Amino acid sequence: MKLKTVLLNSVVFGVSAIFAQEKSAEPVKKEIKYPELKKTFNEEGTHYIKATVVGQFWTRYTDMNPGTTIKSENGTTAAGTTAASPSAASGGYGNVSPFDIGIRRLRFNVMAQLTDRVFFYCQFGQNNFNYTSTLYTGAFVHDAVGEYRVHKTALTIGTGLTGWSGLTRYAAPGVGSILGIDAPLYQQVTNGVNDQFLRKLSIYAKGKLGKLDYRFALSKPMVAQSSSVALGALNTNAATFSYLPPKVQTQGYVNYQFFDKEDNTLAYTTGTYHGKKKILNLGAGWINQNKALWIKNANGDTVSNNMTLLGADVFMELPLSDKRNAISAYVAYTDYQMGKNYIRNTGPMNPANKVNAGGSFNGPGNAAPIIGTGQTIFAQFAYKFKDNLFKEQGSLQPYASVQYSMYQALKDPMIIYEGGINWLINGDHHSKLTLGYQSRPVYRADSNGDLRVATTKGMLTLQYQISF
Repeated sequence: MKLKTVLLNSVVFGVSAIFAQEKSAEPVKKEIKYPELKKTFNEEGTHYIKATVVGQFWTRYTDMNPGTTIKSENGTTAAGTTAASPSAASGGYGNVSPFDIGIRRLRFNVMAQLTDRVFFYCQFGQNNFNYTSTLYTGAFVHDAVGEYRVHKTALTIGTGLTGWSGLTRYAAPGVGSILGIDAPLYQQVTNGVNDQFLRKLSIYAKGKLGKLDYRFALSKPMVAQSSSVALGALNTNAATFSYLPPKVQTQGYVNYQFFDKEDNTLAYTTGTYHGKKKILNLGAGWINQNKALWIKNANGDTVSNNMTLLGADVFMELPLSDKRNAISAYVAYTDYQMGKNYIRNTGPMNPANKVNAGGSFNGPGNAAPIIGTGQTIFAQFAYKFKDNLFKEQGSLQPYASVQYSMYQALKDPMIIYEGGINWLINGDHHSKLTLGYQSRPVYRADSNGDLRVATTKGMLTLQYQISF
């Protein structure tokens, strides 16, 4: 594929130039100061109100899934359609351009430590706004949390719409510090189904007991009828989320922090510290909801299935010198039990929204079956070059990741590869340019009806992030 050849040549040339810079460039001591929207209320600065902003903007080239179309205005078709008019099989327009521009995330955060014990946090913003989006809609409240600190470090109790949840490190990722183009989205299992973009209405407890960091939550899931994700019809082939009134969800995540302790003011975990901390964390967690899904048995009776999600992971960030060159690594294992053959296709900021009769199991655009009943191993690795590699123009951080899933509904493993490089323009996440390439599998049913990999497709994304 020409796109892959160009990308490979660019990476080889770039890495050669980087190592030359690594040897010759001298660090510059100048440290860039960023504005902080913060107002303190006491001399110690422990009582405050603070605002932060994150924007992530994508320019992308997507090798579309087979049969991809854009739905027509009213979804209807007329006789004698052509390639330039809505497809008779789908009500959509074909020949979808592989190029798009979009706002992956735009977030506004306000947090306030009102007293030594009382804390408030609110997050508002929009996700996945591109040329297929409905105009003048999309922004919503992500978080609205109030909490009370019972003990200085050991126990805080909170409630609200929140990302304090269980399972794994990146079930609630800090989007402003993501290592690559995106977080491992398969860890946000019910995103948009019975929660609000991974956030849940919860009562939670968090704290640190020595080197042990914990979070536990009791949540009330939202009704599946309000899902922003298309749910499969109730049948005998595969479980789908139940329309019955949802049962309470329990969840938790505990990790042992061997070296530096991570901040737990907010629910969202850091993707990389760029060598500013020495981290080694070993974690494990769960999410459980009784009768979360349903399916019909051989007799045509509706049977409920519990949702039990288990995860374990290791996160490491190791500075290699006082110039803050560093390695970052993350490995996770998850086991999802969501009923027979449960599977979900999803594609971030999907550049298309419909398929015609020639479509694959994946569905339109960049979608792939990344979540399902079964097991997943995810691994991610990065190397950050020293600070000021390019003097006042910052440094670089190449990275690579792989998701390997064995899902019950698929006969072949679901494997997604990604590789890319961060240009840390000012040496951090505040101003960052990321180029990433992702390869995903495309599934079709064979003559026996088994879902197997028919081909692979790629997506090349250039992201600019600004945060302060």
